[in-house]
Amino acid sequence: MDRRATDNKMWFRNIRIRRPRLPRIRPRSGDIMKTRILLTATALLVSSAPAFAHLDPAEHGSLMAGISHPLFGLDHILAMIAVGLWAAQIGGRRLFTVPAAFVGTMALGFGLAMADISLPFVEPAILASVVALGLLVAMAIRMPTSACAAVVGVFALFHGYAHGGELGAAGALPFGLGFVIATALLHVAGIGLGLGINRLTSGRALSRIVGGLTALAGVALIFN
Repeated sequence: MDRRATDNKMWFRNIRIRRPRLPRIRPRSGDIMKTRILLTATALLVSSAPAFAHLDPAEHGSLMAGISHPLFGLDHILAMIAVGLWAAQIGGRRLFTVPAAFVGTMALGFGLAMADISLPFVEPAILASVVALGLLVAMAIRMPTSACAAVVGVFALFHGYAHGGELGAAGALPFGLGFVIATALLHVAGIGLGLGINRLTSGRALSRIVGGLTALAGVALIFN
């Protein structure tokens, strides 16, 4: 028995356990360059003031005044691009339904302003939307389609109401059509940016970084 026990010990000692070698994932140089370009562009967008201002409807027409209106505020730009980013991140049917829900509910908010229905906390809600939408992207939150539409719809209501509150001398219908077009284009830009990021090797992490930068920009706007 002692000899068998000794032989068993010697047999176990001769066994060599080899650790599996995990493959090293090295990002391609092209992906690194694209990542740097996207991060630089995002940082410039976050840190810079918008380059557009409201157009005078008397000089440029109500439609052009409406198109320029969402481009006047950095809060509007960041929120609408974040909606597109989030839609691209979660994918599926939400790629279209989430931006559509934002545009549709924004039009409803515009209608509330035209009807002189009071809506409180408009500006705080708009600033909060930048932070909240940025965090949704940063945390890669996934929810049912109806829940996603409801979340963006709540914020869109305040964005649309703000546009209606600054109608001025412009005609309501062409002005409303103008900012709806501009909003849809900003959503498309966000979706395009998100889909481009998703094609990169480090796309998931990069999307979250962009979302975090958006949220930080929203905090900066709150305390600005």
